Amino acid sequence: MLHAFHNDPKVKTKYLDRVMAHYKADEIIKGIYWDNGKGCAVGCTIHGSRHKDYEKELGIPEGLAILEDNIFESLQNGKAKEWPVKFLKSIKVGANLELAGWKFNFWLQTENLKFAKKQKMPTEVIEAIKQVIAYLKPVAEGKPIDEKARSAAWSAARSAAWSAAESAA
Repeated sequence: MLHAFHNDPKVKTKYLDRVMAHYKADEIIKGIYWDNGKGCAVGCTIHGSRHKDYEKELGIPEGLAILEDNIFESLQNGKAKEWPVKFLKSIKVGANLELAGWKFNFWLQTENLKFAKKQKMPTEVIEAIKQVIAYLKPVAEGKPIDEKARSAAWSAARSAAWSAAESAA
């Protein structure tokens, strides 16, 4: 089991200080992981490009590193530069974050479902989102992955995507 910052405040301080130094030096930039002392949220945190290294170095799941990276790249430059600092500050030393990514994805898909219904999207799209939610809910609650549900959700999503592409053409 992973514990944020390996349950050690010194680890959090090390990485937070590192990211703050990059922030103050205006070295947090989009589009590259790590090059010549500059990089993205991930790069400036671990001085590298492997999201998986968050687990070894910070005790933070790879999925959250990917999420941090995606949010960083989607923000406007000013907010993006602040994001890695906010991200690290928000995590409590010793927190068990193993379900956080699953919980976020479950929440995101429930929001997608509301949007799809409001926009009166095709039934196939709405049903695909429902299947994804049905797959994510138990996993977000800490239950084992149901491969049958995962496969059904993947098939429904792929089918809805193909259908949407064909109707747009």
